[in-house]
Amino acid sequence: MAVTLRLKRFGRLNHPTYRVVATDPRFPRDGRIIEALGYYLPLMPRAQEQLKLNTERIQYWLSVGARPSDTVATMIEKSGLVVPVPKKHERSKSKGKPKAFVPPKKRVVKSKVQRLAEKAARAEAAKNKKK
Repeated sequence: MAVTLRLKRFGRLNHPTYRVVATDPRFPRDGRIIEALGYYLPLMPRAQEQLKLNTERIQYWLSVGARPSDTVATMIEKSGLVVPVPKKHERSKSKGKPKAFVPPKKRVVKSKVQRLAEKAARAEAAKNKKK
């Protein structure tokens, strides 16, 4: 099961508060969570009280492969933790060389007379083979 670390919105209209949560990415934004890891209060006047994270639990979730959203990743970096960067998959190189391009053969349309002559020749060859 993949886990994401993201924000869950609370609060009233025009007064948002957020919780940093670990959740399954298939659940809706404000849906079921696995664990609450902290909070973010964007309208708090004192900057040191805007963000509070449980760094031990966040470190645990990152160690087992949870992926933080972009916003949560910046919050984690501000709190002093290092967010692991996932490796990009590199395509393996083909060991063989590609075949040289050979254009397809042109189909030559034979006239009706030629087709009838070939058909007669095949019929004649079949008669001679029977004898």
